[in-house]
Amino acid sequence: MGSNKFDTRKRWIRHRRVRKNVRGIAGRPRLAVFRSSNHIYAQVIDDDRGHTLASATSLEVKSGDTKTVVAKAVGRTVAKLALAAGVTRVVFDRGGYKYHGRVKALADAARAEGLSF
Repeated sequence: MGSNKFDTRKRWIRHRRVRKNVRGIAGRPRLAVFRSSNHIYAQVIDDDRGHTLASATSLEVKSGDTKTVVAKAVGRTVAKLALAAGVTRVVFDRGGYKYHGRVKALADAARAEGLSF
């Protein structure tokens, strides 16, 4: 196991454990989250076809706010785009990250905007 939380995620230990149980299909695609030290990215993916149906990043959000506030904005944006694409239900893929902080803020904002997972 990794010597710290970054090494553990880098070696895909936690990420593989999450992904072996999470798969997006046409009726219920996967909402995948990637979090870097400065930005956060979210995609709604249909794994059967290999297509990204909607995506949003913190690079698109012009804000001087905290990372958590920006993550909420990304969650709202990806939810609006997914609803516009006809997606109402998703499976949440936290990408091996703990479900708190920015990841939780993104998920809560997407739920508040109308996505169900």
